[in-house]
Amino acid sequence: MSNIIPIICLCATVLVAFNFAAMYGIALSAIGMLGCLPIALTIDGYGPISDNAGGIAEMSNLKKSVRKATDELDAAGNTTAAIGKGFAIGSAALVALALFGAFITRVGETLKISITIDILNPYAFAGLLFGSMLPYWFSALTMGAVGDAAQQMIEEIERQYPMIMAGEKPDHEKCITISTEASLSKMIAPGAIVIISPLAIGMIFGYTATAGLLAGIIVSGIQIAFSASNTGGAWDNCKKMVEAGMLERSGDANKGMLKNFVDALQAKGDAARKLSNNPNLTAEQTGYDMTNPINPEAYRIVRKKDPEHAAAVVGDTVGDPLKDTSGPSINILVKLSAITSLVFGTFIA
Repeated sequence: MSNIIPIICLCATVLVAFNFAAMYGIALSAIGMLGCLPIALTIDGYGPISDNAGGIAEMSNLKKSVRKATDELDAAGNTTAAIGKGFAIGSAALVALALFGAFITRVGETLKISITIDILNPYAFAGLLFGSMLPYWFSALTMGAVGDAAQQMIEEIERQYPMIMAGEKPDHEKCITISTEASLSKMIAPGAIVIISPLAIGMIFGYTATAGLLAGIIVSGIQIAFSASNTGGAWDNCKKMVEAGMLERSGDANKGMLKNFVDALQAKGDAARKLSNNPNLTAEQTGYDMTNPINPEAYRIVRKKDPEHAAAVVGDTVGDPLKDTSGPSINILVKLSAITSLVFGTFIA
């Protein structure tokens, strides 16, 4: 759903700009969107700053209210960041379209003919299909890279944990090395896709197929980028909402509430029996604070370690790389593939 309004706005921009000044007008539109870059950078930085502030607060053992406040700020930051990324991908689409026009012009000048790309041409259509696939392949590689690096990090932490508990200092550098090496090595394949695809398609099938490839990347890439940024932020905010106690169970989920309520009654009964034998026991020793009344309505709220919370955490592990890695990196795919085609336009022709 988050694609609808931005795409309609981009379509209107392209139609109006082209009507007044052809491809030059589209280039001006791209510059106009890039003129908002300082605002986009500001709102992009808002979320991570709040998130890091929450991490520092937690490590510093500050009050829970501080972490609660930073989580709310981070949730707002995820929303504003999605807007900032929308500006970035919108400008990328316009820039790529201008570069696409430049590529067609360069090929025409090289061959000294007037070129029009016909979508019914089999080479153009095949290139269009292949280009539409590339953002999905590219996103899968970047998502997989984040997951693999996270798994390596977990294995290293598990290796260090017994030593840390025994009194040794943690080896932070090893974890940083894993992250840095993964961020470099895992990006070789996506980078190769961006650079090699236009050249390979152009050398084997000609400039018509390359033009179709670029059009496919633009059309498919902006949809994925909008969707990834917004859905990733929504999943992240969903987890925060659950952890903040803002999700109520309804329908069949109330069966879980009923079980938790019964468990609490049983725990209170066990604690009462222990106190009857030894009235001097503390709440920690009995396993239940008898001063807390049991309110059935309180168990309608999803809490940590509930299945709903576990599902939200799983969603967040998908949402984070979507909004922070795959979504923003589609800009690079869209722009760089167009620039590569333009630079090697004469050679491809």
